[in-house]
Amino acid sequence: MGRNKLQRFKENEENRNVIQAGKPTFETIKGNWNKVQFENDQPIVVELACGRGEFTVGLAREYPAQNFIGVDIKGSRIWKGSTIAIQEGLQNVAFLRTQIQQLSDFFSVEEISELWITFPDPFPRDGDEKRRLTSPKFLEMYKPLLKSSGVIHFKTDNTGLFDYTLELLQSRNDIEILAHTHDFYQSEYKDDHHGIQTRYEKIFSDKGEKIKYLKFKFV
Repeated sequence: MGRNKLQRFKENEENRNVIQAGKPTFETIKGNWNKVQFENDQPIVVELACGRGEFTVGLAREYPAQNFIGVDIKGSRIWKGSTIAIQEGLQNVAFLRTQIQQLSDFFSVEEISELWITFPDPFPRDGDEKRRLTSPKFLEMYKPLLKSSGVIHFKTDNTGLFDYTLELLQSRNDIEILAHTHDFYQSEYKDDHHGIQTRYEKIFSDKGEKIKYLKFKFV
C-alpha cells in the first residue's frame, strides 16, 4: 500500500466528517445523523457510490440548508471529498464508509429526504441484475428509509442500465416517475443541477456520451 493511501486513511480516522468502522459513531449513527453529526434538523440527502465526493460537496455548496452524506466503501476516494469539505468549512457534509448493501444499518425509517444514485456500475450481465443499484432488491431497501415525500435521482451514461431501470419503474404500481430523459444536457432539467458533475460524468460527457436522468418517488 502506498504512503499516500496510508496517509489518507490516517486522516479519515481523524476527520470528524468521515463515519467509518472503528469510530464510536459508526455503531450509533443510525437515526441520529441530525442530532449527532450535523447538530441541526435540516433534511438529509444521500449520494450512493459517491466516489471522490464531487457531487456530494457540490450540492452542499449550493444548498446550505440541507445536509449531505456521500456513501462509498473506498476510503481513499472519500478522503478527497472529506478534505475539500473541511478546507471550505462546509458543516453540512459527511461521508459514510460502508457497503451500500448495508445502508439500512446506518439510516432509520424515513430518515432520508432525497437519494442520489450517480453513475453506478451497470453490471450488464443478466446474472448480475441483483447487484444493480436500481434493481428490485435495492429499491425495496431504499423505500422505508425515504420520507413519504422523498425522491430518488438517478444519473448514468449507460443506456442499457437506464432502459432497464425505466422499464422496471414503469412496471411497478408503487412508483411515480417524476422526470426522465435520455439526453440530460439537452433537457429542461439540467439547470436544476447547477453544472455539478462527478469525475465519471465529466469523462463520459467529454467522450460525447449522452447522460441519462430519472427522478421518481414511491407512492
